[in-house]
Amino acid sequence: MIIGIGIDLVDLKRISELMSDRFIDRILSKEEQKLYFNIAAENTKLSFVGGRFAAKEALFKAFSKGDGHANYIDFSVLNDEFGAPYVISKHIEERHRVHISITHTDEYAMAYVMIEKL
Repeated sequence: MIIGIGIDLVDLKRISELMSDRFIDRILSKEEQKLYFNIAAENTKLSFVGGRFAAKEALFKAFSKGDGHANYIDFSVLNDEFGAPYVISKHIEERHRVHISITHTDEYAMAYVMIEKL
């Protein structure tokens, strides 16, 4: 049974204007920051942050009935060995499965999240 869906579209130009160490610390979990700091190309870094920001906004929308105490860094959006994104968080119950998709263009990043009750 689907218990929540969320979608978010981010303008990468807006994200580039916000990029700072403080913004990175606020948006990316420690696991995500390790990946981010290993990216050499600036445009790839921007797409990475934009995609994670969109993913977390979509997660918040999907968890609309949550307790309101979650922060961006409480969710880690990582990639499996095939490059597919997945989410790790203390806010996700074992009986829930999170489906997530992230896409990018030169100008935008978008994420879609569906939470399923097993």
